[in-house]
Amino acid sequence: MMNELLAPDIETLVKENKYADVVQFLSAHHPTEDAELIADLKPEEIRKLLKNLAPQAAADIFCELPDALQSDTAELLSQSELTTMLEKLPPDERADLAKSIPESQLDAVLPFLAKKERDEIKELASYPEGTAGSVMTTDYIAFPELLTVQQAINRIRLEGAQKAAVSLIFMLDTERKLCGYVTLEDLILAKPLATLESIKKPLVAEITAEADREEASYKITKYGLIVLPVVDDTGSLIGIITHDDAMDVVEEERTEDMERFMAITGKHQDTSYLQTPALTQFSRRVIWLIILAFMDFISGAVLQSYQNTLSTLMLLAFYMPMLTDMGGNTGSQSATVIVRAIALKEVGPHDIFRVIWKELRISLMLGVVLGLIAFLRVELTGGSSVIPAALSLTQIGIAIGLALAVQVVSATIIGAVLPLLSSAFKFDPALIASPALTTIVDITGLLIYFGIARAMLHI
Repeated sequence: MMNELLAPDIETLVKENKYADVVQFLSAHHPTEDAELIADLKPEEIRKLLKNLAPQAAADIFCELPDALQSDTAELLSQSELTTMLEKLPPDERADLAKSIPESQLDAVLPFLAKKERDEIKELASYPEGTAGSVMTTDYIAFPELLTVQQAINRIRLEGAQKAAVSLIFMLDTERKLCGYVTLEDLILAKPLATLESIKKPLVAEITAEADREEASYKITKYGLIVLPVVDDTGSLIGIITHDDAMDVVEEERTEDMERFMAITGKHQDTSYLQTPALTQFSRRVIWLIILAFMDFISGAVLQSYQNTLSTLMLLAFYMPMLTDMGGNTGSQSATVIVRAIALKEVGPHDIFRVIWKELRISLMLGVVLGLIAFLRVELTGGSSVIPAALSLTQIGIAIGLALAVQVVSATIIGAVLPLLSSAFKFDPALIASPALTTIVDITGLLIYFGIARAMLHI
């Protein structure tokens, strides 16, 4: 709320070229808050503002900006400004920026960076998006296990200020392979002449650079880790993933899952809702909606095939919305629970029969309750409807109640099975489950509804 009140004042000061006042104000706040305050400025205005900040302060704020805004602003930086920015950014942020700017611009500044920084950019930028390597940093502390505690503390004093995490120190054996860790507390409490080998602890978890980044965030969350070591195929330490980076991954993946669950396609935009162009939002929503519109033709065809049944008993049409709504609701509930369970690795494709058995029991109980409600609704509200002389309202109520109960069971099972099958075939469960589920449940619901009505009421 405070940022919403202050941001217009920041914009006014920038437009009046009062950068000194803005710098003074920003210096009193955290870089994350500063980034939120200036996120609505134009890239050129941000470039001018960053130029008036101390290099490290500018880098701290810059790396908190949305990715798209970072890229647009970086393209406006001069060679010297971009070089300074890359020097001050952490290795992982440096690599991300290097991947987002034009190749010609990157080639122009690389010769002005130190060899260590150039090598880090090339290494970190080489990992595909979505892998653990793409979110790791090389800002870690690792010592040979034969070092003494005092030697380790002395080296931490020299190197620690430039590292992302100093609370955890990794141990390397004589072959430079990861073999354990100690905490800063362990070092402080240990005897100065003790070797690191004598106080090291076994690793709780590690991950390879090629593994999925979701697996990395899962391990950090599961084991309550501050950092997760990243190793290569030989077991050598090549980087770490920090807890805050893992939480960023969790947030981004949840957002992507939610968007896919609602049939929104394309890569998730890091910019805010109001900053994302309407055309971009349109393009991300329209594809699945067109597909679903064509799939709805099937529902129309099913309905058309039963037009004689409807003309004989129009009362059936009044309860069709209840049937489709209940099917969609129960199916979506089931799909949501299973998608979450898959994400948390509680279930997988190998559990499909256990999941079906559990959801079958749940859906039968739901079906009985909702079917009874449907029957009572017909009995209480259908008296004024015109029905054939050969039928009674009770018969119709039983048929509709049974159809709803069967639809609930069917939709619940489909909602549970679709995400598991998607996962088995390496598709995103969230992308397949919700958009396809609604249409499939509508089609099966109509078939169940009219099929039972015909069989029981002989119409």
